[in-house]
Amino acid sequence: MNQHSINAIRHNVPVTEQLELLRRGVVDLVTEDDLRRKLENSLKTGQPLRVKLGADPTRPDLHLGHAVILRKMRQFQDLGHQVIMLIGDFTAMIGDPSGKSKTRPPLTLEETRANAQSYLEQCRLILRSEPEVLEIRYNGEWLEPMGYADVIRLASKYTVARILERDDFTKRLNAGTPISLHELLYPVTQGYDSVALQADVELGGTDQLFNNLVGRALQRDYGQEPQVVMTLPLLVGLDGTEKMSKSLDNYIGLTDEPHAMFAKLMKVPDTLLGNYFTLLTDLPQARIAELRDGHPVAAHRELAREVVAWFYPDADLDAAEDRFRSVARGGIPDNIPVINVAAGLDDSIDAQHISMAKLVVLAGLEPSNGAAKKLIQNRGLKLNGETYTDPQGQLTRDQLAATGGVVIQKGKDKFARLMLGD
Repeated sequence: MNQHSINAIRHNVPVTEQLELLRRGVVDLVTEDDLRRKLENSLKTGQPLRVKLGADPTRPDLHLGHAVILRKMRQFQDLGHQVIMLIGDFTAMIGDPSGKSKTRPPLTLEETRANAQSYLEQCRLILRSEPEVLEIRYNGEWLEPMGYADVIRLASKYTVARILERDDFTKRLNAGTPISLHELLYPVTQGYDSVALQADVELGGTDQLFNNLVGRALQRDYGQEPQVVMTLPLLVGLDGTEKMSKSLDNYIGLTDEPHAMFAKLMKVPDTLLGNYFTLLTDLPQARIAELRDGHPVAAHRELAREVVAWFYPDADLDAAEDRFRSVARGGIPDNIPVINVAAGLDDSIDAQHISMAKLVVLAGLEPSNGAAKKLIQNRGLKLNGETYTDPQGQLTRDQLAATGGVVIQKGKDKFARLMLGD
């Protein structure tokens, strides 16, 4: 994927204009007066603000839900401020309990650092990379060397009563669900990151408000000016009910190809269009209101073109749209993955008939034969454009070896051309 073109940093932008840009889409701002004062001081001194975003790299793949906060980071960068991508390699070994109904299994330090490499590569699809506006840190730098006495001193800075004010802890306590002692330390440990980095601003999702406010309190206790806390909403996924998540398969990946991203954006529920426009585009609110109140198809089309163009400045948007329309009419796109299934058949290569379920798995459309059969039973698979309904069905070698092979399709936009080569 092409990185965004680098625009010149905008110097001396009036504070009122900076605030207008930075408030867009924000849910919590603690406090706006503090942010205004910090921005005014930055203009006077020429010293950029230090804007922190902490991330525990428990999963290496990012989607548009992550892009909401990363775009806000990019806005700070474009205003000349320095953003800090803090990788919680150490805190990921604890496991963030935010929103969790049970103890989260910890990761090893090696696992978190491996995930972090992929995480940072994808973050750079949105963030500028110049060292003047991007600093990358790992909280293992200051947390790993801490001794037991240091941990006790840090723990003394915050009371158990205040920790238990957090909604998910309260619910688990009332339900009799175990809360491990290390989970109670997580907000304090994350808050100390802000002290170590001397952050001026911390960003996070709404689920991170409590943790980020702990950082604000700890900075005050350590004699620092408290950070401003800004939270952004968790983007609702394509199912229209749950937050965007890869595990729920309601996501749009940051590394999706332009045509795939376009097609998925055309599926955004009508009720979420205003939210997606606000959080994922730079369109003025007046224009967003026009689109939201107009024809849904036209609004979806503009949303898809705006978002894809932001991630792929050189993409052929007309081609992406044409492909979407072709698939929507039941057609088969020209440019789909071609998979030679011979290597995956192993000893079955000599068999005259090959299980359709196995072919679905080889095509990467389902993870197992059982899932493939369920897909077929639910009429979710097509063979050469026709619904395929036999979960025990088979194809012949001759069908796969014929010119062009066969095309299978999952849902509306996942295709694979299967061939039997040498």
